[in-house]
Amino acid sequence: MRILKYIFLLLLLSLVALTIFIATQKGDFTVERSHIIKAPKNTVYQFVNDLRNWEDFATWTTEDPTTQLSYSEKSTGNGATMTWESQDNSGSLKNLSSKENDSIFQKMDYKGSDLSIVLRFKDTLNGTKITWKSQGKMSFTMKIMAAMKGGIDKIMGRVYEKSLEKLEKTLVFETNTFNVKVIGLTTKSGTNFLRQTFTSKLPSVYKNALIIFNTITTFCSNNGIELNGKPFLLFHSYNTTTGLAKISFCVPTKNRILTSSGSDILSGNLEPFEAVKTLLTGNYTHINKAIQQSNAYIAKNKIIVNPNFSHLEIFKINKTEVKNASKWETEIYVPLPPKVIPVMVPVKTTTAAATTPIRKLEPPAIEEKEETEF
Repeated sequence: MRILKYIFLLLLLSLVALTIFIATQKGDFTVERSHIIKAPKNTVYQFVNDLRNWEDFATWTTEDPTTQLSYSEKSTGNGATMTWESQDNSGSLKNLSSKENDSIFQKMDYKGSDLSIVLRFKDTLNGTKITWKSQGKMSFTMKIMAAMKGGIDKIMGRVYEKSLEKLEKTLVFETNTFNVKVIGLTTKSGTNFLRQTFTSKLPSVYKNALIIFNTITTFCSNNGIELNGKPFLLFHSYNTTTGLAKISFCVPTKNRILTSSGSDILSGNLEPFEAVKTLLTGNYTHINKAIQQSNAYIAKNKIIVNPNFSHLEIFKINKTEVKNASKWETEIYVPLPPKVIPVMVPVKTTTAAATTPIRKLEPPAIEEKEETEF
């Protein structure tokens, strides 16, 4: 019996000594891992910058089915926050600042430890090199975990390695999976809309669209304005040589709305028009391929287009509704000239007279006012 007491006392003293040893160990750490992803830098940056996408590749949230995720109202850019909670893990991640296509700085609470994180993006011959670096101070719980599992660099490093590998698989699939279908001649229905018109760089159109659409829909919500369909882009001009386009970012409304003088949100009306319709299913980055196929169809069938504006794009399914880019849908309409409408004109004469056909042009009406450049 006395031997058992000595053994128990020895174990207790060993546990106390181990606890003191772990508690007094240096808690500061730096962990860094890099990975090359076969996708354009802008695509990688934009995907990582939206915290809602992290549930697709952050292994500490994907490997535990009990994990519950929540997000701030704004999930992209500075101030965006995500939190997670499960049986064995809880924490939070916040975007502090970012430099487009270059770096993202974050703060993370991971199992009670505070981490400062920076993600950097660089072009390479094979795609994009992303470097994930974290610095912080371990909590006592994490010190114990590190002591038992071979060190913090091994633990956190493996988490980053697996997450970056999963990020590449997700991005490569979502980026490269798309389909273009030229549907052909159709009639595009008209609508009232609210708009903002700008001159934008072509690579920035999609990013700008999401921001501006949100601004206009928030304006509608605050003023009790009823919407009437999906947002769309009306390209007044589309110049691949200069890389610029003049665009009206439009949100359709049920009724005609007159905004106050000096407002940066203006109203407009789109009349029904004949068009060549093309459907892009997949990431918006493939929009040029869809436009090229649409133009090829027009050339093959010797179709004359309306020069009043370039084309119209409707975001039927976008990232605000479906997270997976491979399932997004964008409709493209290239306008045709208005049809000639014969008008019967009575002639006062005693002899028979032929009716005179008169061209009645009814192009889609777009009010042009102010213009700003990004």
